[in-house]
Amino acid sequence: MAFKVVVSEKEKSLQVEVDAVQSKKLVGLTLGEEFDGSLIGLQGYTLKITGGSDKNGFPMKKDVSGPRRIRSLLSGGIGYNPTRDGERRRKTVRGNTISDDIVQISTIVAKTGEKPLDEILGSSEEE
Repeated sequence: MAFKVVVSEKEKSLQVEVDAVQSKKLVGLTLGEEFDGSLIGLQGYTLKITGGSDKNGFPMKKDVSGPRRIRSLLSGGIGYNPTRDGERRRKTVRGNTISDDIVQISTIVAKTGEKPLDEILGSSEEE
């Protein structure tokens, strides 16, 4: 399964397509973990996983362990924005572990490399 990795550095976000061979190295990592950017072609960078979503669009939530999908009663935060005070809903969320069902991973730059991201990835900017 191939991933789309969104790399955010300050106000700029860039998207990187990761093929099936490289994506196997990311399977098993959890939210909050840091990994070497050379796994996705960003030499010298260290990236921290902040979120993601699965093939059906359900967001990853740090509180849910494992790669499973559950229906949880949420009162706000990731996966649900209440419109009134005290409002709660049962919503489906994905666990905090990257699996083959994940299609998009959000990351931030924890440590920068020698070259800027624009130079490494070209000008494939996402707004």
